[in-house]
Amino acid sequence: HVQLVESGGGSVQAGGTLRLSCAHSGYSFRSNCMGWFRQAPGKEREGVASIYTGDGSTYYADSVKVRFVVSRDYAKSTVYLQMNSLKPDDTAMYYCAADPMCSGHVSYWGQGTQVTVS
Repeated sequence: HVQLVESGGGSVQAGGTLRLSCAHSGYSFRSNCMGWFRQAPGKEREGVASIYTGDGSTYYADSVKVRFVVSRDYAKSTVYLQMNSLKPDDTAMYYCAADPMCSGHVSYWGQGTQVTVS
């Protein structure tokens, strides 16, 4: 039973920071593509950042480059999204996603965690 459980969302003022966590279980965490997406009201879901848990290589959307950092912890089977210099435009529901085959298609989604920047 695959589970992705997000935590760490909340409300913060512009310029603040938050760290999201995604606890992974149900299959091997290693050599796995995982990412973060977000969806604001009235907008399409968009990819924010991704990481290959094997070698730690990362990808970021232009809108969050430099400000956000994605990382992983093998011991905890957890992926993190450190969000710095938050802007009101970052307000959205954030979802953790897993693509076990790194095929470019998400196979599993977390339940989402709300981030609100005022």
